[in-house]
Amino acid sequence: MRNAAVPNRRPAIAVAVGLLVALAVITPLSWLINTRDWGILVMFVVPFAVWGLIWLGRRLADWAGVGPPP
Repeated sequence: MRNAAVPNRRPAIAVAVGLLVALAVITPLSWLINTRDWGILVMFVVPFAVWGLIWLGRRLADWAGVGPPP
């Protein structure tokens, strides 16, 4: 049985993980697009990266128990 005095840290962990992953994905993509001649080709990868981040956000919200109601 869970102690009522212990706060649920899952939402904070989920936000931290989501932000770290987003930073780790978006930063290299934007750097490549901005600094390389062939970087414009990376634009074809961006929709998949955004879809992956949205998918990860939904999975983290389910794990943390803070998702939208069904």
